[in-house]
Amino acid sequence: MSFSENLIELRKYHDYSQEELAEMIGVSRQTLSKYETGESLPDIEKSKLLADVFSVTIDDLINHEKNDEESLGLGVPPKGKHVFGMVKVGDKGQIVIPAKARKVFDIQPGDNLIVLGDEGQGIAIIKEKGLLNLLNKVRNGR
Repeated sequence: MSFSENLIELRKYHDYSQEELAEMIGVSRQTLSKYETGESLPDIEKSKLLADVFSVTIDDLINHEKNDEESLGLGVPPKGKHVFGMVKVGDKGQIVIPAKARKVFDIQPGDNLIVLGDEGQGIAIIKEKGLLNLLNKVRNGR
Protein backbone atom coordinates (compact mmCIF):
# COMPACT_ATOMS: atom_id res chain seq x y z
CA MET A 1 0.00 0.00 0.00
CA SER A 2 1.14 3.53 -0.63
CA PHE A 3 1.59 6.27 1.94
CA SER A 4 -1.72 7.85 0.91
CA GLU A 5 -3.61 4.55 1.24
CA ASN A 6 -2.05 3.90 4.66
CA LEU A 7 -2.94 7.43 5.78
CA ILE A 8 -6.56 7.06 4.70
CA GLU A 9 -6.86 3.65 6.35
CA LEU A 10 -5.37 4.86 9.63
CA ARG A 11 -7.48 8.03 9.69
CA LYS A 12 -10.68 6.05 9.12
CA TYR A 13 -9.68 3.34 11.59
CA HIS A 14 -9.19 5.99 14.28
CA ASP A 15 -12.43 7.67 13.23
CA TYR A 16 -10.89 11.08 12.55
CA SER A 17 -12.26 13.48 9.99
CA GLN A 18 -9.78 15.13 7.66
CA GLU A 19 -10.38 18.35 9.54
CA GLU A 20 -9.65 16.79 12.96
CA LEU A 21 -6.46 15.10 11.80
CA ALA A 22 -5.27 18.21 9.95
CA GLU A 23 -5.70 20.24 13.13
CA MET A 24 -3.75 17.66 15.16
CA ILE A 25 -0.70 17.95 12.91
CA GLY A 26 -0.98 21.68 12.16
CA VAL A 27 -1.98 21.69 8.50
CA SER A 28 -5.10 22.69 6.61
CA ARG A 29 -7.76 20.18 5.66
CA GLN A 30 -6.86 20.84 2.01
CA THR A 31 -3.22 19.94 2.67
CA LEU A 32 -4.26 16.71 4.37
CA SER A 33 -6.54 15.98 1.43
CA LYS A 34 -3.55 16.36 -0.90
CA TYR A 35 -1.59 13.87 1.22
CA GLU A 36 -4.47 11.41 0.88
CA THR A 37 -4.83 11.85 -2.88
CA GLY A 38 -1.09 11.57 -3.42
CA GLU A 39 -0.81 15.09 -4.84
CA SER A 40 1.79 15.97 -2.21
CA LEU A 41 3.72 14.38 0.63
CA PRO A 42 4.28 15.68 4.17
CA ASP A 43 7.73 16.76 5.26
CA ILE A 44 9.57 14.65 7.82
CA GLU A 45 8.23 16.63 10.79
CA LYS A 46 4.60 16.19 9.69
CA SER A 47 5.29 12.51 8.95
CA LYS A 48 6.56 12.08 12.52
CA LEU A 49 3.47 13.82 13.89
CA LEU A 50 1.21 11.56 11.82
CA ALA A 51 3.08 8.46 13.01
CA ASP A 52 2.79 9.65 16.62
CA VAL A 53 -0.94 10.39 16.30
CA PHE A 54 -1.55 6.84 15.05
CA SER A 55 1.10 5.16 17.29
CA VAL A 56 2.86 3.59 14.31
CA THR A 57 6.40 3.86 13.02
CA ILE A 58 7.20 6.32 10.24
CA ASP A 59 8.50 3.37 8.23
CA ASP A 60 5.18 1.52 8.51
CA LEU A 61 3.24 4.71 7.75
CA ILE A 62 5.21 5.14 4.53
CA ASN A 63 6.07 1.58 3.48
CA HIS A 64 3.62 -0.85 5.07
CA GLU A 65 2.40 -3.34 2.51
CA LYS A 66 -0.74 -5.19 3.45
CA ASN A 67 -0.12 -8.86 2.89
CA ASP A 68 -3.35 -10.69 3.70
CA GLU A 69 -1.51 -13.90 4.55
CA GLU A 70 0.73 -12.15 7.09
CA SER A 71 -1.54 -9.41 8.39
CA LEU A 72 -4.81 -11.34 8.34
CA GLY A 73 -6.35 -8.32 6.65
CA LEU A 74 -5.23 -5.88 9.35
CA GLY A 75 -3.79 -2.49 8.47
CA VAL A 76 -0.66 -0.74 9.67
CA PRO A 77 0.28 -2.23 13.06
CA PRO A 78 0.93 -0.13 16.18
CA LYS A 79 4.60 0.38 17.13
CA GLY A 80 6.12 -2.81 18.45
CA LYS A 81 3.07 -4.94 17.61
CA HIS A 82 3.23 -7.60 14.92
CA VAL A 83 1.05 -10.14 13.20
CA PHE A 84 3.44 -12.66 11.70
CA GLY A 85 0.83 -14.87 10.09
CA MET A 86 -0.55 -18.30 10.76
CA VAL A 87 1.34 -21.42 11.62
CA LYS A 88 0.06 -24.97 11.51
CA VAL A 89 0.49 -27.26 14.51
CA GLY A 90 2.20 -30.51 13.53
CA ASP A 91 1.34 -34.03 14.66
CA LYS A 92 3.55 -33.75 17.74
CA GLY A 93 2.51 -30.18 18.62
CA GLN A 94 5.42 -28.51 16.85
CA ILE A 95 5.14 -25.15 15.10
CA VAL A 96 7.52 -23.27 12.83
CA ILE A 97 8.07 -19.70 13.98
CA PRO A 98 7.89 -17.44 10.90
CA ALA A 99 11.25 -16.10 9.67
CA LYS A 100 10.23 -12.49 10.20
CA ALA A 101 9.37 -13.22 13.86
CA ARG A 102 12.70 -15.00 14.35
CA LYS A 103 14.49 -11.97 12.92
CA VAL A 104 12.57 -9.35 14.94
CA PHE A 105 13.07 -11.26 18.21
CA ASP A 106 16.55 -12.61 17.37
CA ILE A 107 15.52 -16.23 17.84
CA GLN A 108 18.39 -18.52 16.87
CA PRO A 109 18.59 -22.32 16.53
CA GLY A 110 19.22 -23.77 19.98
CA ASP A 111 17.57 -20.90 21.88
CA ASN A 112 15.32 -21.95 24.74
CA LEU A 113 11.77 -20.59 24.57
CA ILE A 114 9.26 -20.63 27.40
CA VAL A 115 5.61 -21.24 26.55
CA LEU A 116 3.16 -19.46 28.85
CA GLY A 117 -0.61 -19.83 28.83
CA ASP A 118 -3.76 -18.18 30.04
CA GLU A 119 -6.95 -20.11 29.34
CA GLY A 120 -8.81 -16.86 28.75
CA GLN A 121 -6.21 -15.14 26.56
CA GLY A 122 -4.10 -17.81 24.88
CA ILE A 123 -0.48 -18.81 24.56
CA ALA A 124 2.63 -16.63 24.66
CA ILE A 125 6.21 -17.53 23.83
CA ILE A 126 9.15 -15.71 25.41
CA LYS A 127 12.88 -16.26 25.09
CA GLU A 128 14.37 -17.79 28.23
CA LYS A 129 16.95 -14.97 28.45
CA GLY A 130 14.20 -12.35 28.24
CA LEU A 131 12.23 -13.89 31.09
CA LEU A 132 15.31 -14.32 33.27
CA ASN A 133 16.28 -10.67 32.69
CA LEU A 134 12.75 -9.57 33.62
CA LEU A 135 12.75 -11.70 36.78
CA ASN A 136 16.14 -10.32 37.82
CA LYS A 137 14.87 -6.73 37.40
CA VAL A 138 11.83 -7.54 39.55
CA ARG A 139 14.00 -9.23 42.17
CA ASN A 140 16.36 -6.23 42.27
CA GLY A 141 13.46 -3.79 42.54
CA ARG A 142 14.07 -1.95 39.24
